[in-house]
Amino acid sequence: MKTPTRLRCATAVALGATAGGLLIAVPTTASAAVTCASPVYKRQFFANTTLTGTPKKTDCDTVIDQNWGAGAPASGLPANNFGVRWSVTRDFGSGGPFTFTGRSLDGLRVYVDGVRKIDLWKNDSVARSTSVNVTIPTGKHTLRVDYANWTGSASVKFAYAPRTSATVDKTKPLVPTSVSATYSATTRKTVVKWAHNQEMDLAGYRLYRRLDGSTTWTQVATASATATSYTDSPPATGQTFLYEVRAYDKAGNTSTSSAERSVTTVDKTPPAKVTPTVTMGPDRDRESFVISWKPVADAVRYRVLSEQPSSDEWTEIATTTSTSVTDYRTGHSPWYRVEAYDAAGNVAPPASTDEVNSQTMWGARATDVTAVYAGHNQALLQWSLPLDTFATTWSDFHILRSVGTPSREETTPVQTCTSVTHVREGDHFRFTCRAAVTLGTTNYFAVEPYLNPGERSLPSVAVAVDAPAGPAPATGLTGVTNGNRYDFTWTPSTSSDIDHYELRNGLWHEATADRDAWFLENMSVDIPADTTTFRWPYLGTEAMDFVLVAVAADGTQLSPEESPRVHMEPGPTE
Repeated sequence: MKTPTRLRCATAVALGATAGGLLIAVPTTASAAVTCASPVYKRQFFANTTLTGTPKKTDCDTVIDQNWGAGAPASGLPANNFGVRWSVTRDFGSGGPFTFTGRSLDGLRVYVDGVRKIDLWKNDSVARSTSVNVTIPTGKHTLRVDYANWTGSASVKFAYAPRTSATVDKTKPLVPTSVSATYSATTRKTVVKWAHNQEMDLAGYRLYRRLDGSTTWTQVATASATATSYTDSPPATGQTFLYEVRAYDKAGNTSTSSAERSVTTVDKTPPAKVTPTVTMGPDRDRESFVISWKPVADAVRYRVLSEQPSSDEWTEIATTTSTSVTDYRTGHSPWYRVEAYDAAGNVAPPASTDEVNSQTMWGARATDVTAVYAGHNQALLQWSLPLDTFATTWSDFHILRSVGTPSREETTPVQTCTSVTHVREGDHFRFTCRAAVTLGTTNYFAVEPYLNPGERSLPSVAVAVDAPAGPAPATGLTGVTNGNRYDFTWTPSTSSDIDHYELRNGLWHEATADRDAWFLENMSVDIPADTTTFRWPYLGTEAMDFVLVAVAADGTQLSPEESPRVHMEPGPTE
């Protein structure tokens, strides 16, 4: 027989025998004298299966899981035709979905607030099991379990547990109550306290803090389900901070926020150190450096200083509430330091570790820039750089291009020269590269040399290139499928300088919200200019798009997006 554990059973007792040196308390059978602290059950034994009359024995039971076999459940009770009742009133918190599971030999009934939820009330020779889902309302409720044994072996088991699956449990935990927040100016810490929630599936608490005047809460801690306090260290800035507590359960449901509690801190600590970075400025007319940093908590202003190149003196160049400053310098790479001040004037002492250097130098600008149209939808660019400005080690050249109106803005994506050549001419190097143009308009180009991603020159002056219009496209492009062969016909271009056509296959992509239509080329075949019919020399095995591009004698051509196209799919083969 399994002996149940008794907890906190307050009753009149008699002193009995000792077991292992421990004095055993034997409860009396008077039901009224027994009280069991929730969630421990009060258990009553009856010498009948109707569970009526005066109980023969009353005690406390922490779990319903007994197997009395063929014997009596307790002294003074019969082995057959007896009954046992367990009852408890407990706080279920916010309630929600629960699962009741039972197994009995013989009868078992389970009630919530007098409403029956399980009914296995039958004299049976084999044990029967059941499991039901029950929704418990919020607050306190009485749970009663009745068991009856008529004849033969006797056993009973019952348990209840919250359903913690996120797909089932949508019930929020109760809002934490009795929330308080106390700040100590000596320790500069806040102690937040709250009352324990009654949720059976409680996973823990989350503590949130926000600056008074802000609408953004920041989670500062997660506490266990048994915790009722947390000690936080808010910034000692002299500002007021608000606290709130939220409970969350095992299904991920979070309670509504608790009542807010505020504390006002002392201001004795300066803001944290500023960690600035220095980069070359984006100004394309003047050499400059941009000093930037992330905002520092409690700072209300920043002081930016620069070390003079001719001395060890630091000079203020700006006081600002922003997080960046542009400094215009020529001829050297300066050192900078940024200091953060709070409303009380606190500032951290300066140190050499606060100082940063751009470690970059502005190079000489490209000069003698020329540009001419070179056919093939490209401009031929040339420029010069002095020998003493690391001209041969420049790693990259950004080509700044605008159409119709002179500008030196960088294109997206960045256009670079990937096949730059250079030759020495006296006291400078002469560079040459090609860059794409937009046909039928004036293109303006400027050159911006880069020694590395963080060191560059100012861009050159902009020069103009008049690009011719592209040849007129062929028209009436059609395609016919002959099994896995593709035959094409078209009306020729009206331009007189067509050198040949290029028939290209690939995939056509329609325009989207973030880019224009475009063609992904797979392969291309050249076709003489006087041809108006053509059979694709490769077998067609899958659907494909084709475009016919007219190419002028100097290589000028429209883009595939401006050329006629046709969609082809292979037909049945014999």
